[in-house]
Amino acid sequence: MTIYFYSVREQYGCFSNFSPHGFELDELYWPTSEHYFQAQKFVGTLHLEQIRLVKSPKDAARMGRERSRPLRPDWEEVKDDIMRMAVLRKFETHADIREILLATNNEEIIENSPIDFYWGCGSDGSGKNMLGIILMEVREILRSR
Repeated sequence: MTIYFYSVREQYGCFSNFSPHGFELDELYWPTSEHYFQAQKFVGTLHLEQIRLVKSPKDAARMGRERSRPLRPDWEEVKDDIMRMAVLRKFETHADIREILLATNNEEIIENSPIDFYWGCGSDGSGKNMLGIILMEVREILRSR
């Protein structure tokens, strides 16, 4: 049975980057994995801290997509590894959601985003589902410990 997730209010909502499961990474506290991911687009600038401190992951996402901010030149090369690092730390930090992820056994995990064809499956299912793939990779890492 394939596992679909999208909204934090649905079953498996803890798989969303908007879920309120904070963690420490790079010697800073991040309220959500979305905050961390978006801020990393601007590492070494004041934008990183501005994004880290905003109240909601929705605001962090909006700020991270503002092209008036100077996107780091290597972003396309590093974004998957940054997402993997954030997702791993989130599930390392919170035992309750780690158990939920591990309980998915070997099921396929898909971010059922109708608008995101990279991190999710997109409106027609043709997306790359990179967040789902990373969740499955993190599941394997946690299982092997």
